[in-house]
Amino acid sequence: MSNSLLGPKSRTRFRLMASAAALALIGAGAAGVTTLSQPQPAHAAAVDTSGLEAQSPASFAPMIARVKPAVVSIRVKMETKDSSNNGPEQFQNVPPQLRQFFWRFGYGKGFPHFRRAPTIGEGSGFFVSSDGYIVTNNHVVADAKTVTVTMNNGKTLRAKVVGTDPKSDLAVLKVEAKGDYPYVSFASQKPRIGDWVVAIGNPYGLGGTATAGIVSAEGRSIGTDPYDAFLQIDAPINRGNSGGPTFNAEGQVVGVNTAIVTPSGGSVGIGFAIPADAVKPVIEALEHHGVVTRGYLGVLIQPVSQDMADSLGMKEASGAIVDKVEPGTPAFHAGLESGDVITKVNGVAVADSGDLSRRIGSLKPGDKVELTYLRNGETRTANITLASQKNPKVAMAEAGSDSARTMLGVDLEPASQVAGAGNEGVAMINIDPDGPAASKGLTDGDVILKVSGKSVSNPDEVKTAINDARRAGKKAVLFQVKTKNGDRFVAFTFPGA
Repeated sequence: MSNSLLGPKSRTRFRLMASAAALALIGAGAAGVTTLSQPQPAHAAAVDTSGLEAQSPASFAPMIARVKPAVVSIRVKMETKDSSNNGPEQFQNVPPQLRQFFWRFGYGKGFPHFRRAPTIGEGSGFFVSSDGYIVTNNHVVADAKTVTVTMNNGKTLRAKVVGTDPKSDLAVLKVEAKGDYPYVSFASQKPRIGDWVVAIGNPYGLGGTATAGIVSAEGRSIGTDPYDAFLQIDAPINRGNSGGPTFNAEGQVVGVNTAIVTPSGGSVGIGFAIPADAVKPVIEALEHHGVVTRGYLGVLIQPVSQDMADSLGMKEASGAIVDKVEPGTPAFHAGLESGDVITKVNGVAVADSGDLSRRIGSLKPGDKVELTYLRNGETRTANITLASQKNPKVAMAEAGSDSARTMLGVDLEPASQVAGAGNEGVAMINIDPDGPAASKGLTDGDVILKVSGKSVSNPDEVKTAINDARRAGKKAVLFQVKTKNGDRFVAFTFPGA
């Protein structure tokens, strides 16, 4: 027997930090308090509200009672690591005399008695099948050693991670114990701005908490990945709500809560949920294959600004302009070039670079697409078969002429051509926030002075030095880099070394 809660018909590893301010315009008049209003232009027409009825929301209690059993609290124990020979982090800068003091009192060389305490994380999730599959955020279970879920009735279950997708920040778990679990279904229609929604989750470890609000906006990009187009909701969500569901008034899942804007660490009424239509294909791929494969075009792109549109003779600033075409990719073989403006995919207009990324990413390797693009004011088309996005390590191992981009996660320009970079060396720009250079604390504008001890003055010299080191069988390449805080040496390891 199906255990669906809805029936066939209705079947932060990060937090965004932002400042917020509220301004109330209230004036005291002779007769009391008055609100200030702005005069309307003479030509402005009143909005037609005829036919609209003022409606108060009915109680959400019956819906919450139905869906709440499918929502779970997630507790994650992260991998515990031994501290280094220099002792735990809080002793890294201890003077040698004090280190000797700790050694004499039994902590021994290298502080072997000190271990990093296990990291415990908490989040939310929800059952999407009767046999125990659970959806949550990737950042909730990333690096998990053990995962336990607690149901609304207090029952605790062990779970394993079936698959994760960092790009969409989604993950699928499977409880180990067999059973017939209560589950919920995704909505088939997108919510509208103004529709009521209810978020249920595990804020601050409290579990089983429901909050209500409306959809405040849609298509929000918050810079977390190339595919983000979040629902913005004002139902209060807090730390621990990550991975929990957002329901519509019918009890169908319209989104997965994943981030908040907060200056204080708590809810200020601006939360973001991954829309259901973006969640469904990802969890289907994770459930059946453990990974998500996305279509790959092979271009670096950026939005078309109004100035660009004017210079290109375009009527409006839309589409995505090609910065660079990666060698050997589908776009390269189709003849796309830097400066082309991609305007349509399969006949449907491209709004901007984010729209193009999401649409190509929603397709599978092997899918065929028709791209419409502008070149020198002329409209052209190209029929392209998408490739598969490569694992970053594989891409680095296969690095050729563009070895700097794939190995470092940066683009290169002569320092003399980058404002503020000086006249010597090669400047790093367009640093991938998830790439190797960013992981080592390097930022846009930092300058490579030497590679393997040899001075470099242009990008080709950097690439040649990297390839020479690879051919020589070296495991890593040493860079001397000028940063805003002074020169430093940074080693980048070849994949598999």
